[in-house]
Amino acid sequence: MKAMAGAQKALVLDFGGVISRTLFETHDLTERALGLRPGSLTWRGPFDPTGDALWAQMQANHISERDYWLQRSQEVGAMLGESWSDMQTLVRRARGAEPDRIVRPETLALMEAAKAAGCRLAILSNELDLFYGAELRQRLECLRHFDVIVDATYTHCLKPDPQAYAECLRQLQLPAAQCLFVDDQQRNVDGALRCGMPALWFDVQAPALACAQAAQWLGLHGPV
Repeated sequence: MKAMAGAQKALVLDFGGVISRTLFETHDLTERALGLRPGSLTWRGPFDPTGDALWAQMQANHISERDYWLQRSQEVGAMLGESWSDMQTLVRRARGAEPDRIVRPETLALMEAAKAAGCRLAILSNELDLFYGAELRQRLECLRHFDVIVDATYTHCLKPDPQAYAECLRQLQLPAAQCLFVDDQQRNVDGALRCGMPALWFDVQAPALACAQAAQWLGLHGPV
């Protein structure tokens, strides 16, 4: 995986898991915010794939990522004696007070270094506003770095559908080969590769390594 020397480059990031820390990593914050007993939330997704049967179903493409989070949201709502019909409720109740705290510092440094080096920045998300709420765009400082945000909340075209990547490239006005795509879901990475985009799997358990690999592709120098 190597960038074209001298060409305009773009960094295309997924939001949940890549820019933001996952809900799996912030169970303690969620439990405190919702008044749940410590240890109430036991599902760990990629941090314990054998212990999360629903996650395994998603990875096997038996259910969608949206299906996964809808069920988890319903389960958490039930713990509070409430009926939640979407993940947006979970996200807002769990982490809405200080949204900047959910941003990964490693990814933030990568974004800032890429922007300073003249790279274009894009988000390609399946559910940015659906999960986090449209007002997050005004409240989350780091989103101001981005030239393009393509959100399937509105396009209704989910990764790894080729049209999702095509729409992002259209808005960036750059060839696929000059746009590095980064996602924490391997199937979405595979979808980008099929569309001719260089792509990198973001290991949520090793974010610094993933960001260093992206920086190398972009030709960034110095720490990120």
